[in-house]
Amino acid sequence: MSDKPVTLAAVTGAHGVTGEVRLKLLGEGYEALKPHKSFNEGSLTLTKLRSDNKGGAIARFAEVADRTAAEQLRGTALAVSRENLPALDEGEFYFSDLLDLAVVTDTGEAVGRVCAVENFGATDIVEIEKPDGKKFMAPLTAQAVPRWDASQLVINPDFIG
Repeated sequence: MSDKPVTLAAVTGAHGVTGEVRLKLLGEGYEALKPHKSFNEGSLTLTKLRSDNKGGAIARFAEVADRTAAEQLRGTALAVSRENLPALDEGEFYFSDLLDLAVVTDTGEAVGRVCAVENFGATDIVEIEKPDGKKFMAPLTAQAVPRWDASQLVINPDFIG
């Protein structure tokens, strides 16, 4: 949908004293990170990666020498260029394609913006922030979200919280 980088993981903190970091995975598991040797336009070079056996991963980057440097990466998103990712099949999308989309009703009434996309196990969920700063979540199903494109996401008014 766009040429902006796709975020695959985020650093949640340091792991140990030798510069490893803990990762929150935003994709298909830590295996999805393995094909990528660099992130964030080459500023981080992956040298080691393993599962943390809790749904996340532990990584080492060449540029991170110790725990202090690892702690400074907390909150850093790890992104790759879309051209380095596999082609998507019909109906597939990356969560990042939805982030920051304008949200409107089917009559065009402005609702807010997509601020997050989550999956807690049952289905994908979009989190929407209203102009007043309040947030609500809606399932990413055809009933709740009949369609979206590169500029906006349409939500059924019955799902506005």
